[in-house]
Amino acid sequence: MSDKRRDGGRPHGELVAEVPAVLSEAGEPLTARQVDAALGRGPVRTTTATILTRLHERGTVRRIPSGRGLACEQVRDAAGLLAGRMRHETGREPRRDLVLRRFASSLSANDEDTSRRLLLEAGDGSE
Repeated sequence: MSDKRRDGGRPHGELVAEVPAVLSEAGEPLTARQVDAALGRGPVRTTTATILTRLHERGTVRRIPSGRGLACEQVRDAAGLLAGRMRHETGREPRRDLVLRRFASSLSANDEDTSRRLLLEAGDGSE
């Protein structure tokens, strides 16, 4: 099967990335149907509901009773989600030092300075 769904919908990976973005932008809990509406999708909401369930299982979204169903709100902001993905990916690699070294060598001078400052603050216990 190709990256796109047979019904002409978005590629699955794109949809998985868009659902948390919709929740973040909404600023309030949304049902799967409301997420679909924000994405401009048709009445089929099972894929979105599955994505929301998986995000809930990972602790990324919180479920809230809404009428006869559930609405979801994001637990972490976009930066927190990206940081979590980075931790997950580096955690999967047995040579974490190599991954981190390559990442650090790809940083701009400004990002390198910011990273150095943040690491020093984290070591101090400062915020």
